[in-house]
Amino acid sequence: MKVVILAGGKGTRISEESKTRPKPMVEIGGKPILWHIMQLYAGYGFCDFIVCCGYKGYMIKEYFVNYYMHNNNVQYNIGNYTKKIYEHHMENWKVTLVDTGLETLTAGRILQIREYLNDEPFMLTYGDGVSDINLLELKRFHENHKKVMTISITQPEGRFGTIKMDWHSDTVLGFREKAREEQSWVNIGFMMMQPEVFQYLGNGSTMLETVPFEKMVKDGQMTAYRHKGFWAPMDNVHDRDYLEKLWKSEKAPWSKRCINNNFG
Repeated sequence: MKVVILAGGKGTRISEESKTRPKPMVEIGGKPILWHIMQLYAGYGFCDFIVCCGYKGYMIKEYFVNYYMHNNNVQYNIGNYTKKIYEHHMENWKVTLVDTGLETLTAGRILQIREYLNDEPFMLTYGDGVSDINLLELKRFHENHKKVMTISITQPEGRFGTIKMDWHSDTVLGFREKAREEQSWVNIGFMMMQPEVFQYLGNGSTMLETVPFEKMVKDGQMTAYRHKGFWAPMDNVHDRDYLEKLWKSEKAPWSKRCINNNFG
């Protein structure tokens, strides 16, 4: 099954990084977050990727064209133009890189990669978020519900504690720490869809998450897989630093080690 990754946006909320590279190429632990996302899918056996490029997409293409060089130590002999590879780290991935335009919205990007999908079901996610979601369970959930589209949702960790008040006297009655169960459910990506989704995309002039979503909801063709584990987006520098700290601690929930634990 193919995995489509939306990696063409400008990443304006993390402009400190995206001025020089596309957001999916911002690094966590010395590797682009795009690499981390692909490792997650590959850990569950999904190794056929279609990357929707846009803003500074040439940098994503360059990374994969030279993937072997990026991920192995190399010795070059400048005098006789020879080289020696000291390791042979290589992924068993098939990666299709498609330029879907600089200003194209998400529905339009998906329309542009339709020819690569062979009219088959596919997975879709964003190029800026990581999770410990069990993708095999997601696939089974989608297949059992037989709808056009399944999104994954979660209740993010609360960023602020709550205060209980007596508003008549303006008296503070108590405090409560960040309560996840009080947060709203949000779409975290990690979607799966049938080929019929293209009937909802129109001419691609809208965001997938607006008109197409609304039409599928109206037709009763969308289900939501509830994920109660870890998920974190990389929307800003604070998010990047948080993910970097997790990775350096060797306790990153989305890492290969944690994926292996999911298989038990």
